[in-house]
Amino acid sequence: MHRPTSESYASHGHNLRPTVLPMLDAPHCDTTLVHEDAVEAALHGRADEDEVVYLADTFQMLASPTRLRIVEALALRELCVCDLAAVVGVSQSAISHQLRQMRQMRIVRYRKDGRMAYYRLDDPHVESLFATGLEHVREAGAETPDG
Repeated sequence: MHRPTSESYASHGHNLRPTVLPMLDAPHCDTTLVHEDAVEAALHGRADEDEVVYLADTFQMLASPTRLRIVEALALRELCVCDLAAVVGVSQSAISHQLRQMRQMRIVRYRKDGRMAYYRLDDPHVESLFATGLEHVREAGAETPDG
């Protein structure tokens, strides 16, 4: 498989100068002291490993602008593949591919009506994830890192 290099990108007019971000010192403890009561409280009621892995997979599935646009559209109403392709601005084939993956992760579901398949979000939690994430991004734009 051919992997593009910075030279091949540059030859196509792409600017690949590295972005240099200032190093920020994260607040840290000056001594090593484990607060056993705090650790015990944090460990109590933790999700089990399988749940955490599935949650990570869900977030990974949502880590695509195209898939987020699909979620955004389906949060408003049920849509067929053709309508989703028009809303998101990609081909029907690309939408179908994304929807197949999203169905496997229980992000969307569909119903058949004759030859048409209409998609909707699997449950209200998916819409809530999107809305909460969008609210976080919008708030983060108005705040400094330390709040």
